[in-house]
Amino acid sequence: MKLHSGHSLIVMIGLLIGTPVGLGTFTFYYANGFSYLSDNPKSCINCHVMNSQFESWKKSSHRAVAVCNDCHTPGGYLTKYAAKASNGFAHSWAFTTGQFKEPIEIKPHNRERVEVSCRNCHSALLESSHFSRQQLKQVTCTHCHSQVGHNK
Repeated sequence: MKLHSGHSLIVMIGLLIGTPVGLGTFTFYYANGFSYLSDNPKSCINCHVMNSQFESWKKSSHRAVAVCNDCHTPGGYLTKYAAKASNGFAHSWAFTTGQFKEPIEIKPHNRERVEVSCRNCHSALLESSHFSRQQLKQVTCTHCHSQVGHNK
């Protein structure tokens, strides 16, 4: 049976759309993708590379008041999930290709996001501190408090 050119086009479009959708769906399922839509810190250990960060967070003072997303994603629904998608793609690429450092290191733009989170949660403390606004701009929270969220 010979396919007409219209049928060939439909089959080609089906393959072009179906293949990436099928692979994407399988990958999302295999990688526990739905877990990343939550705020559950255990989703961060789907990849074994984050186990030491998770274990150190469990022993930190912040465990009682903050989960991973509180420090590592921006506020707001859209910006939070945009950051999660961007980081998720970068992480999955790095882990799939093996192009990451052990122990894992935070990227500069994510370090800046953590700094903003520190300052947002601790704004009252910063305002009542003995530091001037200029001094506060010159130093990062993690400069002095590098082990607060993740003990070494």
